[in-house]
Amino acid sequence: MDYTAKHRFADMGARKIRAFADLIRGKMADEALELLRFYPNRGARLLEQVLKSAMGNAEDRGSRDKDELVVVESRIDGAPMMKRFQPRARGSAFPIKRRFAHIIVTVSDMQESVAAQAAQ
Repeated sequence: MDYTAKHRFADMGARKIRAFADLIRGKMADEALELLRFYPNRGARLLEQVLKSAMGNAEDRGSRDKDELVVVESRIDGAPMMKRFQPRARGSAFPIKRRFAHIIVTVSDMQESVAAQAAQ
């Protein structure tokens, strides 16, 4: 069974978080958590929180063994931007785009993911 956690409107650009999402995709959940824990970046902290939440959802909804969880999906989508203008010299304006991101992490039981891959 799949267990999902989402962080919508994360206060960081999607491009900065995607590198960490690519890093943990397909790994065991415990291993992915250890990988993210040792990166000093703020994007790694945000992704780590969402991964912990997904693992908590799995435990809460009755996953048999939380050591068997695999990160099936780690996706970072762009969210709406806040657009502002900053005044510049000689009456011109400079656009400011405040970017946000949607972070989606899905974990699944290892036996089910192996069975699904064998069926394909």
